[in-house]
Amino acid sequence: MKILLLGSGGRESALAHKISSSARCERLWIAPGNAGTAAYGDNVAMSPLDFDAIKAFVESHGVDMIVVGNEDPLVAGIYDYFEEHPVLVVGPSRAAAALEGSKDFAKAFMSRHGIPTAAYRTFTADTLEEGCHYLATLNPPYVLKADGLAAGKGVLIEPTLEQACRSLSDMLGGQFGKASESVVVEEFLSGIECSVFVLTDGAGSYRILPVAKDYKRVGEGDTGLNTGGMGAVSPVPFADDAFMAKVEERIVRPTIKGLLDEGLTYRGFIFLGLISCEGEPKVIEYNVRMGDPETEVVMPRLRSDLVDLLAGAARGSLGDIPAEHDPRAAATVIAVSGGYPGSYPKGLEITGELHPAASTVYHAGTATDADGRLVTAGGRVLAVTSYGDTLAEALAASYASLDDIHFDGKYARRDIGHEFI
Repeated sequence: MKILLLGSGGRESALAHKISSSARCERLWIAPGNAGTAAYGDNVAMSPLDFDAIKAFVESHGVDMIVVGNEDPLVAGIYDYFEEHPVLVVGPSRAAAALEGSKDFAKAFMSRHGIPTAAYRTFTADTLEEGCHYLATLNPPYVLKADGLAAGKGVLIEPTLEQACRSLSDMLGGQFGKASESVVVEEFLSGIECSVFVLTDGAGSYRILPVAKDYKRVGEGDTGLNTGGMGAVSPVPFADDAFMAKVEERIVRPTIKGLLDEGLTYRGFIFLGLISCEGEPKVIEYNVRMGDPETEVVMPRLRSDLVDLLAGAARGSLGDIPAEHDPRAAATVIAVSGGYPGSYPKGLEITGELHPAASTVYHAGTATDADGRLVTAGGRVLAVTSYGDTLAEALAASYASLDDIHFDGKYARRDIGHEFI
């Protein structure tokens, strides 16, 4: 198959690596890609949101399947744009993509289908006072979520009622632009989180991929500002067979059935952001694509041919295609630019061992400058992933490989997976 992958981060690097290893992959393009994805296919200077340009490329290059890496094209309706076109598209329709595009839609969907999640209500600027009254009925801390897409920055957790009311006012006043014209206020759930990924074909069949746990805070001990993700591990020790049986029965199956019952076309990845509350799983959020940096540990632990799975999902015929898991552990550590997630420099040269024998280095925020040097081009720069018979072994290998890579201001958390060691 000739495949076009949309995106430019570490997630797309891991997907490109896995797709390119398939015997079914005849040709792979990545749009726009990064300095690392060029090792797996051909980068194309094209925006994932320029649907007309994508269509022209698909037709001129005989593309058989489009794999959408990030959420923006899905929420914007790329599946619908190509619905009458013969090219396969891995992803949900615009209506189904509202599971990520609108927090309020997702919470209402869970409510309609009896899927366990936190109690919530949604407010607008016109109901700000009512929102503050609702906050007063909850126990601290207080969770406020911008309804729309906010580049992963639209969730605030406030320690006091006074601060929560101020933040609600700020959000509804335009703090996150259109994304926070509506704000979901929900009860705080206490527990430990994990990410469950499901691939479904829109016809009732699905496959559960390896479970992962990511680390969002920039500081060790889960302190400091939220980031796009500082690392990930898989498997997740507490997500054992008993826990996953509950997840499948109470969350995965009702989600798949709910999509079918509501006539929502969904042929792609469902990301379930879960929390275990004393062993009982609840949904924190849905995403309509793979996570980042979780993809960097999930793809290495997927033994099955990814192209087979993606084509089955896109065709509505996932059927008996297996999703076999590698029993080894995988661990990813992210190297970020100094200053991230605040302001940070770009264009800093990256040197050292970028092809270590014990690890895979996935590029995220990288580019090649005019002199042909590999340089930093984003906050999250590189994702270093390793296998191990245990998580401790996998983490040790990733840290050792990361220590042999250099750029000014390089920072990484040194406590990824610490609670499982």
